[in-house]
Amino acid sequence: MVTQVKDVMGVVAIAVHRQATCTELMATMRRFKVNAVAVIDTDGRPVGMVSEDDLLSKEAGASCGEPLFEGRRRLQEAERTAGPTAQEIMTSPALTVGAETPIREAARLMSDHRIKQLPVVDPTSGKITGTVHQVDLLKVFSRWAPDILADVAAAIARLRLDMRTLAITVDDGVVRIEGRLARRSQIAQLTEAGRRIKGVVDLQVEATYGQDDHAETRVLHA
Repeated sequence: MVTQVKDVMGVVAIAVHRQATCTELMATMRRFKVNAVAVIDTDGRPVGMVSEDDLLSKEAGASCGEPLFEGRRRLQEAERTAGPTAQEIMTSPALTVGAETPIREAARLMSDHRIKQLPVVDPTSGKITGTVHQVDLLKVFSRWAPDILADVAAAIARLRLDMRTLAITVDDGVVRIEGRLARRSQIAQLTEAGRRIKGVVDLQVEATYGQDDHAETRVLHA
């Protein structure tokens, strides 16, 4: 079974409204110990994100506090004035996930955009329903490599593939399978089965094959 965001997410929606001030933004970040917050509209739908980097940018710093200050000193200075609102400094549109999004997709989204949490939204209304944090995802991906290896071997056995023709390595949750398979279609079968295993961040199959059954299928349907 694929682990989804709903299995690890927090039910607290870490968010502020468009008119939130720098002081309110920093207070929210400190309260929940996060480095970014979602900005929502009057209906509770995320419209953007404000991060510490946004508050420390030259544009925000010019109004939130002295832009020449470094690190936390600049953040402390930001709290002394109302400054611009979340609406003015947020990054838009907001990056979001749904409760049924696979955690692997959520992890990749965080990695690609260098963020540590994402608002979770209702797929129908678009309203924010919670927050998923990077630390929540890492708990799932932190399985011991030999345990992952054993599960991959079991998946290969269920597919009735020949383990003797395959080499498997596990590195920080990334599984790599090399070798030779009987049929081309088995690559997709193996990839799908492996990515369902708990703790597998990604699975790469680099194998040759003896029979291209994909080509045969195309000929039959031609």
